[in-house]
Amino acid sequence: MRYDIKISDGLVIDGTGKPGVRADVGIRDGLIVEVGERLGAAARTIDAAGAIITPGFVDLHCHYDGQVSWDADLAPSSVHGVTTVMMGNCGVGFAPVRPADHERLVQLMEGVEDIPGSALSEGLAWDWESFAEYMQSLDSRPHAIDYALQVPHDALRVYVMGDRAVAGEAANEDDITQMRALLREALVAGAAGFSTGRSDNHRSVTGAATPASEATAAELAGLARAFEGLGHGVLQAVSDFDMAVSPDRFDGEFDIVEAMAAASGGHPVSVSVMQRDVEPNQWKRIFTRLEGAQSRGIPMRAQVGVRAIGVLLGLEATFHPFMGFPSYKAVAHLPLEERVRRLTDPATRARLLTEKSDPVSGDGSPIPPLADQLLARLDMVSMRLFPLGAKPDYEPKIEASLAALAYARGVPPLEAVFDALMADGGRELLYFPLYNYTEMSLDNVRAMMDHPLSLIGLSDGGAHVGTVCDGSFPTFMLTHWTRDRAQGRMPIERAISMMTRDPARYLGLRDRGVIAPGMRADLNVIDMASLSLDRPRLVRDLPAGGKRFLQDATGYKATLVAGRVIAQDGKLTGERPGRLVRFG
Repeated sequence: MRYDIKISDGLVIDGTGKPGVRADVGIRDGLIVEVGERLGAAARTIDAAGAIITPGFVDLHCHYDGQVSWDADLAPSSVHGVTTVMMGNCGVGFAPVRPADHERLVQLMEGVEDIPGSALSEGLAWDWESFAEYMQSLDSRPHAIDYALQVPHDALRVYVMGDRAVAGEAANEDDITQMRALLREALVAGAAGFSTGRSDNHRSVTGAATPASEATAAELAGLARAFEGLGHGVLQAVSDFDMAVSPDRFDGEFDIVEAMAAASGGHPVSVSVMQRDVEPNQWKRIFTRLEGAQSRGIPMRAQVGVRAIGVLLGLEATFHPFMGFPSYKAVAHLPLEERVRRLTDPATRARLLTEKSDPVSGDGSPIPPLADQLLARLDMVSMRLFPLGAKPDYEPKIEASLAALAYARGVPPLEAVFDALMADGGRELLYFPLYNYTEMSLDNVRAMMDHPLSLIGLSDGGAHVGTVCDGSFPTFMLTHWTRDRAQGRMPIERAISMMTRDPARYLGLRDRGVIAPGMRADLNVIDMASLSLDRPRLVRDLPAGGKRFLQDATGYKATLVAGRVIAQDGKLTGERPGRLVRFG
């Protein structure tokens, strides 16, 4: 046979942005060896008639740092066409680590990324201390897809500074020197880069600020010098840009991140960008500063989402609107069916609807103060709460909000929220688009995506497992932005390029992201006519019985990693060709 696998008669959208062409793709030894019409015989043929053939998607912003230790599938990303994920974002992760600090890093990840601490404690192997040992431990295990690792600032700080690694404690010169040496060691061993987190919304499960959240410009610049002279490596940062403190502090905070970028010696830096209601035009200021940095030769980019950054609320999810109400707290420990029976009792329902929420944030809680602010004004918040339904609508109009539904019924908004939450035996989910939805549309998201300095990211695959399932971003990108949106649709060739070649080249990966001879056979075969997203479902498959959201998709005929079919018709096949991507 001329090929191991031949994908025949599909519309090849090669990742370069060029118009698609009808062709076959021939694969041998994990590589694409030929693209053309009527290729020869193969040991296996995948019929792509009526479908598109794309490069595998590259996701820049995931948090599988714990899950990768015990889970070979790396779902939900692997069932949405993703073939390479970048982990270790936002400054949180699990290496380097001393044995005495295992629990501290678990508490950080649980608080910042909403991954159950019990699952992490039971599932993590902890057969490493250095970052290189962490890489080796993970690479010794089979996985469905490839993954790359960044060195997280919080773990680095805790390893070097111990109990002094608390927010606001400045690292001294010796601390910075030690951290820089460890970072350099990890980069030389093949780490993809370095990440830091500076968001006030990120908290340990104890409610404490993250260790690196207030790191000085001197510390960040000192660490960035670890990249000097290396031919690979990217840096990633998340920051509120001090919007919660004062908009006047925006430039000072951006100066700190830019100083880190400048000190890296020309290595690419990306910052998370989204629209926040409290300062709706801040994202435009960030882009202006990014443009200024680029003009001075500092390669800074924006990571942007493809839809609103929102949360799913439900009785079985991490959050829901009544979690702080006294009548709910009295039954919170009960199984779902019994809980719903008690709550829908007319007397209990009437009493609960007269109550106010007790505080759910504060000392000892990872829940940010924003939650209490929202719970205190549920009537207003109901304008941004939407029943998710069986087929999710991620750009709902205000007429579909629970506030509008309450008005139509002639009942108070709180009553409509309660009744919606109890639907489907208490299994209904409410969609709350928290960021990127100030104007109740995704027009600003489109403007962000269109900016030449933007990179598609922020899916948070593997994180916030009880509140979001944005590992489905690629499927939404294809369905909503290239096919279903009434206005402002994007050419499919551009959307594919933004999820394949662009992130691969940003990372410095030259062996994937494009369909061409000599490239890795990381590929998708997608039936665009049937491509759709199902409602997220809550499953209890984490260690220690932990639960998480997964979201299925229809329309993926096949996903290949290094020439092996890891998913077919939306289901994983059990193939495990994925490896750690070592840079340099």
